[in-house]
Amino acid sequence: MTRRRLFALAASLCASIVLPAAPLRAQSVPPTIRIVFPFAPGGSGDALARLVADKMGKALGTTIIVENRSGGAGRIGVREVARAAPDGATLLLTPIAPMSVYQHVYKSLEYDPIKDFAPVSQLGTFDFGIAVGTQLEVKNLKELVAWAKAHPDKGSFGMPAAGTLPHFLGVMFGRAAGVNFVPVAYRGSAAALADVIAGHIPMIVTTTADLVQMHKAGRIRILATSDKARSPFVPDVPTFRESGYDLVANGWYAVFAPAKTPPALVERYSKAMAAAVHAPDVSSKLEAFGLTPTGTSPAELGRIQKQDSAIWAPAVQASGFTAHD
Repeated sequence: MTRRRLFALAASLCASIVLPAAPLRAQSVPPTIRIVFPFAPGGSGDALARLVADKMGKALGTTIIVENRSGGAGRIGVREVARAAPDGATLLLTPIAPMSVYQHVYKSLEYDPIKDFAPVSQLGTFDFGIAVGTQLEVKNLKELVAWAKAHPDKGSFGMPAAGTLPHFLGVMFGRAAGVNFVPVAYRGSAAALADVIAGHIPMIVTTTADLVQMHKAGRIRILATSDKARSPFVPDVPTFRESGYDLVANGWYAVFAPAKTPPALVERYSKAMAAAVHAPDVSSKLEAFGLTPTGTSPAELGRIQKQDSAIWAPAVQASGFTAHD
């Protein structure tokens, strides 16, 4: 074989390797991108959306704006993104519930959380904790369960609101422990915490971040947290699994695009978001909100979404809770 033919063959092989990647490079980023956050301004989710939008916009060389579309417990904003053009110009940043829990709570969502969306990236996770007031002489979950069985008329737990993940986690724990814990709904964690500290209710289930300050101040005792590993915010507290109860549950924030958004754009956005949440100036702020940065691939987010839907479904059913709006 002549040297000229060898060069021609090498060029042909290189072309066959490089050409399939061309569509990824050719897929242009829209000049303006909307990130819809389906809740009101304020709070960790809204702050996360704005931090990611700023970093991602600079990385992609485009303008990214965050729009709050509140209402319907987040469903209005989610529906809007489901119906948006799949051109990469509209994204959804949402907590776990509208995408992995609401399908078990509402009779009609008017969107399919799996079929109507393309997963982009999970941005951060948070876990939950169960805590008791200092007037209750229990130091761990085993002692709490023994106390609850000895006082079946007093085993109530406070939670931020009915139909929330802390509500369903409390039900899950009760089933695992063989105790009928009675949920008491409040308007937010602060009101429930106040009643636990005052001794009006024995315990609370809510996000670990909402419990840390009072735990460290000695006003309450966190008995367990809900992730696979101990919370970095209270590393002295064991998990449910370490305490003898096979429960793992956490919440998350993630980004989704309308179904049929070009995969090349989805992949590009995913990488930009992962880089954003792991940037030191962003990750430190997320940790201050009680969030652990993740930044997953689209495929991993899709797996997590389906897995968590299966985890929460039995708890929702056991709770008997049904949303009416």
